[in-house]
Amino acid sequence: MALNCVKSLRSITIRSEVIGCRTYAAGKAKKGAKGGAAADAPKKSLLTKELKSTTVVGANINKEGGDPKVLADSEYPDWLWRLLEKRPALSELRRKSTESLPYDDLKRFVKLDNRARIKENNSLKAKN
Repeated sequence: MALNCVKSLRSITIRSEVIGCRTYAAGKAKKGAKGGAAADAPKKSLLTKELKSTTVVGANINKEGGDPKVLADSEYPDWLWRLLEKRPALSELRRKSTESLPYDDLKRFVKLDNRARIKENNSLKAKN
């Protein structure tokens, strides 16, 4: 099999010499010093600190319009703040009794346990 691949690669290289070989274009030469020290220096931001603190810069996905303004914490929905909370791991959920778990943790336990069982079964099948 490997021998066939080598033969086909040789024929391709021979043909490319006859027909012509497609190569990548050379990159543009950088202006300035050879070391590129000027390019490595941090660039100054054109935005003021006040603008950065009052708007979400870069969050506008539309062609028209501006970046959205930062609102007060009370203006955002409650679920948004719960996204940052740490959720229990599978090992921690296994230590607790399933009867005492709240619905969300029980649902997470079933999902993580199924995922772990599937991974274990896949690894056993791969070894055989």
